[in-house]
Amino acid sequence: MEQLNEEDFKMYFYENRLKTFAGWPFDEDCSCTPENMAKAGFIHTPSENSPDIAMCFFCLKELEGWEPEDEPEKEHKSHSSSCHFISLKKKVEELSVEEFFKLQKERHKYMINKSCNESLTKFEEATKLRRADIIKTAMGEE
Repeated sequence: MEQLNEEDFKMYFYENRLKTFAGWPFDEDCSCTPENMAKAGFIHTPSENSPDIAMCFFCLKELEGWEPEDEPEKEHKSHSSSCHFISLKKKVEELSVEEFFKLQKERHKYMINKSCNESLTKFEEATKLRRADIIKTAMGEE
């Protein structure tokens, strides 16, 4: 069996998720503070064009366009209702080893699905380009 490394489980812990929110644009007088974002399972994954992208470390759902009144837990549940992390009934620290491994198994399913979907998208884009090249060649355009 494959061994778990620190990266596999470090984001399960609130403190580690909270550390990712350096530079988060909302921090006072709003619902989507770094603390509330981290409690809801999010990590901050900003891009150059979108400083407010947050992704659930577990289900990998990315959300952006946050408004000060957005409630992270509510937003997470509404955009990813099947996320096992957001529906946990107890703290990670209270999980049995068996419960943790079942949860980790579900996380791996999300990771595999995301990877497969990204590969499919790349493949579909490549086939469109190839199809266009074939049509150009068939029509005598080069």
